[in-house]
Amino acid sequence: MKLARVRNPQTGEIHRGKIVGEDVFETRDRTFKMSKLDLLAPVEPSKIICVGLNYRDHVEETGSSVPDRPSLFFKPPTAITNPGDPIEISEDHRYDPEGEIAAVIGKDCRNVKHQDALNYIWGFTGLNDVTNRDAQNWEQNWVRAKGFDTAAPLGPVLVTPDDIDFPVSFKLEVNGSVRQSSDTSKLIFDIPHLVEEISSFMTLRKGDVISTGTPRGVAPINRGDTVALNIAGIGTLENPVVN
Repeated sequence: MKLARVRNPQTGEIHRGKIVGEDVFETRDRTFKMSKLDLLAPVEPSKIICVGLNYRDHVEETGSSVPDRPSLFFKPPTAITNPGDPIEISEDHRYDPEGEIAAVIGKDCRNVKHQDALNYIWGFTGLNDVTNRDAQNWEQNWVRAKGFDTAAPLGPVLVTPDDIDFPVSFKLEVNGSVRQSSDTSKLIFDIPHLVEEISSFMTLRKGDVISTGTPRGVAPINRGDTVALNIAGIGTLENPVVN
């Protein structure tokens, strides 16, 4: 099932429901044409937990060592930007997009075991971990590097686990040229492992996002570029780049 949040541009109303077929959006009591609606980020999380260095080829390209445990950092909910909305950068810093598969928590949980982790997943979506690389190089905790407004394009939709085939393949394109391409079979720490690790020390709320890491191929973007994260079974998260 494909779930979405949308806005009716005529009324400003926000609706949650499911996408049926190519151009039908259904709530509990109403039906719309998707082409008449604005697509929003599929969830509104209380937190976004991201994983660094979770693909070996990315570990190699950064000259790092494979971590013994998942390397974690946060993005604030205010970093989220909707499908189609711009990524805002400044010309005096380097910004890199990082395409990732994201798992969304379906119910509040703590101390989840690896074998039970998928029971707590609401669905999967895409996240573009846009990074201010200059800030990352001098700031130890990456707050400026990872948490600025528009640093987390999220979407386009949330697809429930019963409609996802693993491994999930994805690619990130800039202006139509492929920069990154991989699939979830290449994760160092798989999604159940991440849910187990993170929930061992923090409560996960319904709607919270775990972004699972990016493969090799990070490179800068510039004003006027278009970044597209294409995920098999989920769709395309596309955002223009502006100053």
